[in-house]
Amino acid sequence: MFEPVFFDTIKKVKKRRFLPDLTAGIIVGVVALPLAIAFAIASGVPPEMGLITAVVVGFFVSFLGGSRVQIGGPSGALIVVIYGVVQQFGLEGVVVVAIMAGIMLIIMGLMRAGTIIQFMPYPIVVGFTSGIALIIFTSQIQEFFGLPGTGLPSDPAGKWIHYFRHIDQINYVAGGMGLLTVLITGLWPRINRRMPGSLLAIIVVTALASIFDLDLKTIGSKFGQFSASFRLADLSTISLDLIGQLFVPAFILAMLVSIESLLSAIVADGATGYRHRPNTELMAQGIANIISPLVGGMAGSGALAKTMTNIRNGGKSPLAGIFHAIVLLLFMLFLGNLAMKIPLAALSGVLVVVCYNMSEWRSFKNILKSSRGEASVLLVTFLLTVFVGLNFALPFGIILAMILFVNRVMETTDIEVLRHEVEDERSHISEDFETLEIPEGVEVFQIKGPFFFGIANKFEEAEQEIREIPKVRIIRMRRVPFIDSTGLKNLRSFYERSKRHNTQIILSGVTPKAKSALKKEGLYDDIGEENICDNIECSLAHARKLVLVQPSITS
Repeated sequence: MFEPVFFDTIKKVKKRRFLPDLTAGIIVGVVALPLAIAFAIASGVPPEMGLITAVVVGFFVSFLGGSRVQIGGPSGALIVVIYGVVQQFGLEGVVVVAIMAGIMLIIMGLMRAGTIIQFMPYPIVVGFTSGIALIIFTSQIQEFFGLPGTGLPSDPAGKWIHYFRHIDQINYVAGGMGLLTVLITGLWPRINRRMPGSLLAIIVVTALASIFDLDLKTIGSKFGQFSASFRLADLSTISLDLIGQLFVPAFILAMLVSIESLLSAIVADGATGYRHRPNTELMAQGIANIISPLVGGMAGSGALAKTMTNIRNGGKSPLAGIFHAIVLLLFMLFLGNLAMKIPLAALSGVLVVVCYNMSEWRSFKNILKSSRGEASVLLVTFLLTVFVGLNFALPFGIILAMILFVNRVMETTDIEVLRHEVEDERSHISEDFETLEIPEGVEVFQIKGPFFFGIANKFEEAEQEIREIPKVRIIRMRRVPFIDSTGLKNLRSFYERSKRHNTQIILSGVTPKAKSALKKEGLYDDIGEENICDNIECSLAHARKLVLVQPSITS
């Protein structure tokens, strides 16, 4: 169940593998540095909380996780939830919601939910990821252009109205530095992938601001002195009322962490050829999210951008992620005060690029061109995320996707009543289409597809086609992969009505899963093992014998 990859791979690490992991860890640490600070500020918390999160979550995700190359830390996908908690409950709420999400993640891992979550419908993922990207982008316009921050509305639409009303107060110096950050961050990887564009952009903009004494707000002017130390959280003031109020945000946070981390691990598997352990990964993320807020951090997750940076630079084992955490720890302890000189416009520029990458606009466009159902799920999830909130958007999107899935399964399920001839069992493996004659007084109910609650009406419609009550009914189930409780109830009712009319029921070609469900419900014994046949030929032969002894009944 809980099998960290680190302990399997550390035995195989040799000197020639150690050096690539060290190099990759250093590079990823450098890449993660500005992002950790930017994500913290965008989340409404002090910058050092982002670094602490990157160190703690980064270390424990690599040490205890289920992926060889996953890099953990603050994530853009979590910004909206954390920011909302900060605004309503303060930093105490950030601690509590992260611990609660961590506990939920561990429970999800123990329940083996990781295997299911990693197959979250793609339109939902793109919908809320694009929505989050738009919300973050909207929140960064203020610092990007140096606009006044008093009276800024909380909703995205209100923010844009505020920006347009104060467009005459734009700080063109801040806007220029923000634009320069975007250009360097976006274009530099085309020149050199070793040096991260975001770090180079921040160095250049910070140097220009210092040399020319530019009128720019900095991290130091907004947050004051940098606290380069871990601090234990005070849990004495936590109440049951606070826990109750934070339950929904914690659940949303846990879902986002699990989806973000498992999707990152899946992409990493495709790039490396390894296979991650989803349930171990969930439990590691849970442990990391419990420890991080206890020592001064916030919630974090696996991050695809940093994970792919790790892979591209030669990372092969969890050691790379541990080295990345050590690099960030050293910076926090010895060079943290340098971060105080970074202009907020530069960090906003970095986040604008992050939002562009998060938006997945190409996937968004492609899904809109696909089926109407998937496009609907995408748009509803996106619009609810932006205008209502993730607390509502994520569960509603999942429900909508489930309805779409049920409808699609219903379309593939068919029930028909046959009275004259039926397709031979061997026709699907032979080029010659062969049929078998149905004896007089025998009727075949042929079910193709799952027998579940979604096709209850189809079963009833098939019953209404009955004009003459037969002596024997064969229910052909060779193409029924499973049957749920509603299907069993319908089958039970059908059996009892047939019994009242002295009509014998025969089951044909019952699959192992369906047979197991029938036995648990007791229907297998009621129908009788002698009336359950392996194939249609056997069923028809048995029906011929029964017809000879059954009295004829007409409706």
